[in-house]
Parts: sequence; structure tokens; C-alpha cells
Amino acid sequence: MEPAAGGNGVSADQDSRDEADIAADYIEELLDICDLDGDIEIDERGGRVYLSVTDDEGDGLRILAKPDTVNALQELTRIAVQTESGEFSRLILDIGGSRDTRVTELQRLVETAIDRIQGGSPSASLPPMSSYERKLVHDMVSERGFRSESHGEGRDRHTVITR
Repeated sequence: MEPAAGGNGVSADQDSRDEADIAADYIEELLDICDLDGDIEIDERGGRVYLSVTDDEGDGLRILAKPDTVNALQELTRIAVQTESGEFSRLILDIGGSRDTRVTELQRLVETAIDRIQGGSPSASLPPMSSYERKLVHDMVSERGFRSESHGEGRDRHTVITR
């Protein structure tokens, strides 16, 4: 496959397709190495590629669907895309519904934090999380009429919620 060259007249849609194809090939090879079955679905929203791996049988992907494992595989997939295409990748990987599970966990964290604030605490800090997860949290907090800011550096970066 020819590397995508964003500035050489290749459209953003073509760049996204190339990114998605490279990522899907990488994940497919990983599944083959692990001797796991999975269907790969590709979606693009807001200029970002979303790659979902599903398994009709249910439990086959469970070992890969743990949050830390998904984050690690997402980073490896991004590196594979960047190596092949020469372009930075912001793709989001979901394995076996792991992202939906994590969104539910984040909603619970936000609810608990807001309950603490409504109970009189001036602020509530959430644990460190990825930039993507912090963005989801900021959106959830805003929808509830509260404010949030990211604090810290690197792996310690976390969200603080206030009124």
C-alpha cells in the first residue's frame, strides 16, 4: 500500500481510508497471531477513525478487552499506522465493547464526583486517564452544568470537577 501523503493532493477522506486500512490490517494480523476470531468494523467521525473488533461468540475477545490492554493495543496500532503512512494517527480502538464499558465507568465516576460537590465539597478529582477519556469526562461534566479542568502532567494528568 502506498503511504498517504496528506499534502500531495490526497484528500482527508483518502487519508482516513488509508489509516483505517492500515489499522485494520494490523489488528487482523494480531488476531491471527493470537488465534482469535473477530470482525473488524471501521467508522469515521469528526475526522477520527474508529476501529471496532467484535466477536459473535461473545467471550473470544475478553482477554483483549481489558481497558489497559485496549489502550496498549490502540497505541501500538497508532504506531503501526504512523510507521506505514508517515502520518500521526488519532484512531480509537474498541475491542469487544470495551469503549462502551469504559464510558459507563466514566459516567459513574462523574456522578460520584458531582454528588460529592453537591454534598459540600468545593471540588472533586478523578483518577488519571487518557486524553480521549478526559475529553469524554469534560463533555459529561459540561452537560451536567459543572466545570472541569485537566491538571497534572503525563500519566498523572487527571480531571478536577468544580461548580
